Amino acid sequence: MPQLTRLPAPCLRPYVRLMWASAPAGAAAGQPGAREHVLPTGGMHLVFRLSGPPLKLFGGPGDVRGQTCGHAIVGGARAAPYMRDVSVATRSVGAQLQPGAARALLGAPEDALAGQHTPLDALWGAQQANAALERIHAAGSLEARLAVFEALLAQRAIDSQGAGLRGLHPAIAAALGPLARENPPIAALVARSGYSHRRFIALFRSGIGLGPKEYARVMRFDRALALAGGPAQSWADIALTAGYSDQAHLSREFSALAGMPPEAWRQSGAVSPRHVPAAAGQIRSRR
Repeated sequence: MPQLTRLPAPCLRPYVRLMWASAPAGAAAGQPGAREHVLPTGGMHLVFRLSGPPLKLFGGPGDVRGQTCGHAIVGGARAAPYMRDVSVATRSVGAQLQPGAARALLGAPEDALAGQHTPLDALWGAQQANAALERIHAAGSLEARLAVFEALLAQRAIDSQGAGLRGLHPAIAAALGPLARENPPIAALVARSGYSHRRFIALFRSGIGLGPKEYARVMRFDRALALAGGPAQSWADIALTAGYSDQAHLSREFSALAGMPPEAWRQSGAVSPRHVPAAAGQIRSRR
């Protein structure tokens, strides 16, 4: 599937980490019943599906009905995997959002959107969400669609700045780097912030969507995925480098955050480390 991925324009970088557009190659054949596990990143994303059916999510392998979420969707920060329908290849554009961007771009705090998929029309209103979908769809090429999408987000960022909306709280922004690189004690981050423990937790959850302990778990998992996708290493070595107490600890956490053991993930044949095809035997057919 052709895909264009790039950084946003400089004016959007405080709000958007990465942008992408994709389209099926030629007349891509469908894969009836195909699903995939999507592993957590700790961040948010915004996606416009420009063809095919609306996004459908499943509660687990035994869920045969699923839940549809629309063609324009916000995926909130989460610390657990989810399963989605990938039976039809779709055209789409999307953005990975920076921490603290939700108020400016979406009109809601991160903690109100965390752990779920929210139809964009619930945030922007049906008229604005549909107009954005139509404008992006009409643009044509991947580059043109991405440019229209970028312009829409840039205008929302400008409007938010004019309304006096602020981005991520400085105390929370200062904590993200250490949490991404290592496993600092949360008490140390609280002390460095100058706020009470309760206030720091509230600020963190409002700006990130997850509590600091949840976020730290996902960042440690992120380090393990990066190591596992690099030069061949044993899981014991990966556990030590990523910050787990031992291989058993990594295995428990990996299973909780990926929905499968580490070796099953490694043997899945996934093209992307966070998009893993669901094995046919995991999905129960309707009878």
